[in-house]
This record gives sequence, C-alpha cells and structure tokens, in this order.
Amino acid sequence: MSLSALYFGHVFHHRMHPRVHRFRYGVMSLLLDLDQVDELHHQLRLFSHNRFNLYAFYDRDHGNGTPGKLKPQILRQLEQHDIDIDDGKILLLCYPRILGFVFNPLSVYYCYDSNANLRAILYEVSNTFGQRHSYLLPTSSTLPVQHSVDKCFYVSPFMPMRCRYHFQMQPPGPRIGVQIEQSHHQQPIFRASFSGVRRPLCDRTLLQACLRYPLMTLKVIAGIHWEAVRLWCKGMRIQPRPAPPAAPITLACTAQARSTESHGDRRHETH
Repeated sequence: MSLSALYFGHVFHHRMHPRVHRFRYGVMSLLLDLDQVDELHHQLRLFSHNRFNLYAFYDRDHGNGTPGKLKPQILRQLEQHDIDIDDGKILLLCYPRILGFVFNPLSVYYCYDSNANLRAILYEVSNTFGQRHSYLLPTSSTLPVQHSVDKCFYVSPFMPMRCRYHFQMQPPGPRIGVQIEQSHHQQPIFRASFSGVRRPLCDRTLLQACLRYPLMTLKVIAGIHWEAVRLWCKGMRIQPRPAPPAAPITLACTAQARSTESHGDRRHETH
C-alpha cells in the first residue's frame, strides 16, 4: 500500500491574548513518501516531481533550498543529531505547488525507522520573509506525540519572540492532526491546528482537490496578509524582527524539551 496520500481538512487559528482573533479555512495537504516521489511522477498525470503541473513537488521548496534530492538532506540532519533511522521511511506533510506556486508555513517530516517506529518529527517553519528554520524533536511510543521547545525563529510580526511551542501530533493514519500552542510567560496566547481525513493520492482525488480547494496557494498567502491587516486594526503592533538563528535546526531532546541553540542564537530573542 502506498504511504503517500492526500488529506482533506481544515486549518484553525485562535489567538487568545492580548486580542482575541480566530479564523478557519479548508485546505488539502500532501503526505509524500520521499522514496516514492519519482514513481508518483510517472504514475500520475496531474502530479509531477520538479516539473510544472497542476500539482507538483519541488525538492528546493524544502530543506536547504537546493535542487538535490530531499531525503538525503534530512537523513544527514538526523545523523548530525544522533538519530539513526537506518533504511526507514520519511513522510513529508506539506502543501504541493499548485500551477507553479506554493507557500508552506509549516512542513512536517515524520521519520520512521526500518521497523516502522516513529523516531523523530522535524518541523520545518517558513516565514513570509523568505527564511526557514526547523525544530527536530525525537519521539517515544506514546500517542499522541507531544513536544515542547523554545521559540527561536521569527514567524508572525505580531508574536513576541520569547515564547515556547507545545506540539501535539496525531501521526498519519486514516486521520491526521497537527496542533501547536504558543505560550508567553507560561500563559497560552495562540493555538493553530490542522486536522484532515486521508484520501488516496491519485488523479481522481487530485482533480477533486482542485475543484474543492481552487487556487489554494493564493488563498493561503492572501489569508496570511488579510489576517495581518485585521490584527493591526485590532490594535496589535509589529514586533521587531531579529536575525534568524545561525544553526538551521533547533533540537529538543525530550518531551519536556529545551532548545540547544547557542547562547548567541538565544540573544536574538531579546532584540
């Protein structure tokens, strides 16, 4: 059975402090077995790998931004942090390119060992300034998967830097769930989630996705800026943007994780 799939679902954002603000919209996400990309390229008419199509996946949209194969990049990052998955699978949850355009605020890599045990989750965060940073969090057998890690990368202009992320994940299955809560001074101030239902990855469901979520990339990008205008009108003010962390990855060692960024990176939080 193919591990690659589509998930039809909804994104929900809820800001609780200092202004209440929320929105919800429908999206389609792609779950891609990184070993299967070229096979899907040849099997599907509406999906391509590194080539223009209605839906496409480009390696350079992720990782270090180079056009080389993505899985070896992720494996090197895991090995650099003493995580060995041997010949296991890496599944990537992301938005595909649609007619050549894409923006992924969050891409999630589920890293399984050769016995199909989930060993780590890599959260790849992109902001609208063209910057990218990842949080690497080893996992245990406990479900749902829960992690916490200090924020060290500027995302929303209206969010303070000195925050902590709390992740709760439902790994890929018939359903999928991604929930991120952000706290400031131990007070929850923001919660974002995606929940979806699995659909087979085939030309029929890709066409259904096109009809159900037309111009989804435009909706995501326009929605980010529209919600920013609404927040500004509610009195939220823009936070200073520090330089991104020097290291591309922040490692959390346990579920009670602490960031292992250097002291120099942590100083960026107070700028």
